[in-house]
Amino acid sequence: MNVLVIGRGGREHALAWKLGQDGHEVFVAPGNLNMDGVTCVPIEETDVSALVGFAKREGIDWTIVGPESALMAGVVDTFQAEGQHIFGPTKAAALLEGSKAFAKEVMREANIPTAGYDTFTDAESALRHIDQSEAPLVVKADGLAAGKGVTVAFTLEEAREAIHDIFGTDKFGDQSRVVIEEFLDGEEFSLMAFVSGEHVIPMITSQDHKRAFDGDKGPNTGGMGAYSPMPHLDDAVYAEAVKRVLFPLARTMVERGTPFEGFLYAGLILTADGPKVIEFNARFGDPETEVILPNLASPLLDVIEAVVDQKPYPIEWVEGYTIGVVVAAEGYPDRATTGQVLSGFGDLRDDVLVFHAGTTRDGADIVGNGGRLFVLTSTKPTLLEAKHAVYTALEQLDLPQTFYRRDIGGRALARIF
Repeated sequence: MNVLVIGRGGREHALAWKLGQDGHEVFVAPGNLNMDGVTCVPIEETDVSALVGFAKREGIDWTIVGPESALMAGVVDTFQAEGQHIFGPTKAAALLEGSKAFAKEVMREANIPTAGYDTFTDAESALRHIDQSEAPLVVKADGLAAGKGVTVAFTLEEAREAIHDIFGTDKFGDQSRVVIEEFLDGEEFSLMAFVSGEHVIPMITSQDHKRAFDGDKGPNTGGMGAYSPMPHLDDAVYAEAVKRVLFPLARTMVERGTPFEGFLYAGLILTADGPKVIEFNARFGDPETEVILPNLASPLLDVIEAVVDQKPYPIEWVEGYTIGVVVAAEGYPDRATTGQVLSGFGDLRDDVLVFHAGTTRDGADIVGNGGRLFVLTSTKPTLLEAKHAVYTALEQLDLPQTFYRRDIGGRALARIF
């Protein structure tokens, strides 16, 4: 088939790679010049009319949406109105990610376990609430913030600073509300699914590493690495999360008149009372996509068409584990250094994959032009082998003015050994 992937980052590179492996002709808008084997189309993710026009002209059979910005621009609504096949939620359903307060309302209605919370529309009332609370607290910008609008405040002063950043600066974009939650203690994990209405096909688990530096230190980022699946997560916990989170969410969205269709991401935490939801995303997680898709043995579009047609589909997964490490520019997640020349990719072994995100080309050179530059992954029979392959490959690259965590997958390996 002819398939259009909307987006430009590592998630979209992984989607395009998987679709290419399945034998499809892949277009990516706007894409990245370092994406091999695809046709990049110079159309921005939020230029909805140009995207649908391209899909019609080129006879695109399926369009897959990567970033949340395109979803909130209403790209799915427009494609559907024009009779074009597209996989992703409508703008109304994408509010699960576009508004933390909306997601909390849906969870409460669906009786989905999550943290207690309060919502505020101004800094003064939020600060009064903090003054009457005890740390730690979790402060969340209500709207989209590129995965960086969450502050886990271990002191009340940190919580106050987060309120200042949300209402008093443009650090997280134009925000009008804030959600302040109770702090949940436990191990975090990601559970995603293919969803269409009440039909849900769950994926395997993965675990993201949000903090910038080793040992889960430093600021929250969009994700510094991930691995999949989680070998130490009990099957019973997985089953409980599917039953108490994914299916109730899908059913409630249908009942509300805003059925969800697309990749549903549930960010979960395993507490003493069982798994609870930290957040929902209305698209494939990043960098989780880059470690889940290499494990997917089934053709991606086959799964998508099955869930849309409300048919069961026995997904086949590779017997093994994938680890992905994000290489980021110095200064990320604040002011990232750009313009650095990254080299050595041509000498990498075939057992690693590189999914480009914040890079471009200057002649023959690969050059950094963003925060998270690329994700390097490897799939092996064991987690330890996958980790060894990734970090061995990273040592072979010349990566000036960059950094990466050296402990991705460490929590799982500590449990195993």
